[in-house]
Amino acid sequence: MTVTERSRTPELGAWLAFGACLIAVFMQMIDVTIVNTALPNLTADLGASRSAQLLVISGYALAFACTLLTAARIGAMVGRRTMFLVSVAAFTAASVWCGLADGAAELVIARVAQGAAGAGMAAQTIAILTAGFPRERHPLVFALYGGVAGFAGMLGPIVGGVLLTLDIGGWGWRSVFLINLPIGLFAFALAWKFLDRNRPEGRHRLDLVGAGLSGLGLFALIAGMAQIQQHGWRLHLVAVVGAGVALTVVFLAQQRRRTARGASPLVHLELFGNTGFRVGSVLVGAFFGLFTAFVFAASITMQDVLGYSPLLTGMVMTLFALGAGAGAIGSLILVPRFDIWALAGGIALFGGCIGAGGVYLYLVDGVASALLCAGPVFAAGFGVGVFGVQLQPMMLSGLDADRMAEASGVLPTIEQVGNAVGLAVLTTVFFSSHSLGGAIMMMGAICGVALLLAALTSAMPGREQREAAAADASTAEVLGGA
Repeated sequence: MTVTERSRTPELGAWLAFGACLIAVFMQMIDVTIVNTALPNLTADLGASRSAQLLVISGYALAFACTLLTAARIGAMVGRRTMFLVSVAAFTAASVWCGLADGAAELVIARVAQGAAGAGMAAQTIAILTAGFPRERHPLVFALYGGVAGFAGMLGPIVGGVLLTLDIGGWGWRSVFLINLPIGLFAFALAWKFLDRNRPEGRHRLDLVGAGLSGLGLFALIAGMAQIQQHGWRLHLVAVVGAGVALTVVFLAQQRRRTARGASPLVHLELFGNTGFRVGSVLVGAFFGLFTAFVFAASITMQDVLGYSPLLTGMVMTLFALGAGAGAIGSLILVPRFDIWALAGGIALFGGCIGAGGVYLYLVDGVASALLCAGPVFAAGFGVGVFGVQLQPMMLSGLDADRMAEASGVLPTIEQVGNAVGLAVLTTVFFSSHSLGGAIMMMGAICGVALLLAALTSAMPGREQREAAAADASTAEVLGGA
């Protein structure tokens, strides 16, 4: 083997390990939405009540969101590779359990197990990616990672529809879960072979009090927001959200005290002392809330307000997804040239297209041409792709390797909180007025929030500041290793 061939081997291994992460995130994200397509069939087959139907969907999301921080800390204790492999195996097994469930209650329990296992995978991914590639590769790696995650969520209903139509083996709705078996086995095999056998990051005990406080706080906050989205801003639901916020404040105070004592916290709050990470966290949370609300409202608007068929609705959303993919690729050219202004321009383009769409719907009184909207839909997706995939590597670039690993659980948690809050707040605007008026108001609100995010992006550190911070972080890593 030549010197060149030996130098390429570790990089090939890193890319194959990255492939395992992409497969895992694909399964994790597609299972958020794929079950929606199968819900009518499984409801009829299992005799599921309305509350059971909601739990089949929300149980997965809640378990995922509430266990991310704990899963990240366990990964640091036992090793990212070990935790990732166990989580992939558990997710695959839970998917099979979902597919073989005999009753609605059993399916709900299996979905909760699936969500917790998904958190175990997701909480290791950023740490694995940042450790496996040099800093100059991070924009490309995150572009691919973000593109797969976003595309998977949009593909969920489409893939679910195809599986139900094909009815492979006569499994019906169960196939949307059982399809994860071969995919999960392949991801496990790749990870087993190519993930680095890294050592645990420290010999610390799990902060059980912090895990309990964070889990309860996130559960109350996210479950309360989900109920508000379903039933409106009722007093007892607002009280549940308030309790979630209070528990989160207590959790943060407990983490600060634990750090001051020299004990290992669940979350290192000094992460937020970095300007890029602090501002980026606000942008990430708001963006995910905005995006989730947009996808939710767009589907309802096209079918219930504009009268589009499910097929035409799927085609429009696919065009948006293609635009996002193009934006993800384009960001690799635009961000090196225009830096943070590329991100600001991307989210402003998205907001401008949505705002223009609202004006168009008002002028044509809801009789909209899908063909005429094709360009703006693609452009809106392009803006999302530019902003969404490069924000995370930009906000992580000033952190050292240890803090990047810490962000592995924090960032997905911020995303989940943003999803819940954004969906509850913006859909309140959507449903405040029935039919076309609510859709136009929602589009105006999305436009306004997107433009605010564009303005806030200017507070992110510029290229020179990030490069200086990265150099300091690299120096600290070298001195720490010495």
